Amino acid sequence: MSLTGTPFLLTSIVLVAVALVLPLVLWSRIRGPVLLRHAARVMMLLFAQVTAVTLVFVLVNNANSLYDNWSDLLGTGNHVRQAADLGKDGTGGIQIKALPKIHQTFTPADGPGMRAAGGVRVTQLKGQVSGVDAEVYVWLPPQYDDPAYKNKKFPVVELLSGYPGSAKAWFGSLKAHEQLLPLMRTGQVAPFILVAPRTNLIAKVDTGCANIPGVVNADTWLSIDVPKMVMDNFRAESAPNGWAAAGYSAGAHCAAKLVTAHPDRYRAAISLSGYNDPIGERKSLAARSASLRRANNPYFLLKGRHTPPRISLYLSGQLGDGYQAAAALEQIAKPPTVVRAVLIPRSAGGHSMALWRPQIPYVFTWLTQQMSGKDAAATTPRQPLTGDSRRAALASGTASPKGVVRKR
Repeated sequence: MSLTGTPFLLTSIVLVAVALVLPLVLWSRIRGPVLLRHAARVMMLLFAQVTAVTLVFVLVNNANSLYDNWSDLLGTGNHVRQAADLGKDGTGGIQIKALPKIHQTFTPADGPGMRAAGGVRVTQLKGQVSGVDAEVYVWLPPQYDDPAYKNKKFPVVELLSGYPGSAKAWFGSLKAHEQLLPLMRTGQVAPFILVAPRTNLIAKVDTGCANIPGVVNADTWLSIDVPKMVMDNFRAESAPNGWAAAGYSAGAHCAAKLVTAHPDRYRAAISLSGYNDPIGERKSLAARSASLRRANNPYFLLKGRHTPPRISLYLSGQLGDGYQAAAALEQIAKPPTVVRAVLIPRSAGGHSMALWRPQIPYVFTWLTQQMSGKDAAATTPRQPLTGDSRRAALASGTASPKGVVRKR
């Protein structure tokens, strides 16, 4: 039974109902020695507690897409076949363009939201360079199958989840494709191909999107293997101008890190409630040494470049949860690097899907402007696409404090 499926949710609800009814029906009817009766009653109470906790977990997990399957939850999944030392650029000296094309088989993806807005498809990819073996979800814009666009190549956004988190979260909890579909149809948002690769590759730890010889090559998986597969199988634009990364929480750190580390592979990044120092996620492999922390810190990656890269970064967060990191990057950015640091007020909510979901229409209109040169005013939605207009308005990024303490 799938961890995120409807059958498991319904089973959990039924078990809670049974657990509530049992004591009402059997409490005074239990026969036998006193010790046995007490033990039976204790078991009924424990059963009620366990089923209640299980139902709460299922509801929270489904709402936030924390664990995709049982192996993720139990910590038994490992998606790394090998982790060779690939060097500073993450290629191991391999000429990526010389590698043969790979042709993947895609099937309709299952789960909440995966059949909406034309449907999401999934494939199991064995990374040719990284040694990672994991799933990749792909959603195609409405123009992709339109005969008028048969010769057009489309820009791509890699969608990165937090830790713990499922690659499905962008389509399930965040409803990115459902929110963007009408904006793409009207031309307010560019027809991006949305690609969500698995980022949680090793049980019980966050990879920090880092390459660590002998452990994992997460950076290469995301910045080389996944883009190559997408360009081999779809009419996708080439890097860097046609590629961007977007993430929330740990995925936000990952998006900013990938783009600042590889301006030859990406044009822009969207970071929602991220951080610069990998220590922001204490289970991150990139936080285990000072050298790894520095090598995977977007602040130092950007500051250490002699020539400012042509990249654009949109970073939103609250005070104490992402904004200081965003402001630090904005402070050191020099043209042609573009950094927009956006303050999200505390009144908009906490570190959750409810905070990030309303921001999606706004950040993708900004991304459209940066990657296509369209007028920002022309691409800004006239009305929020969520039910909570107050929260969506706050998420649009009109506030910016002065004199804030800027941390790395």
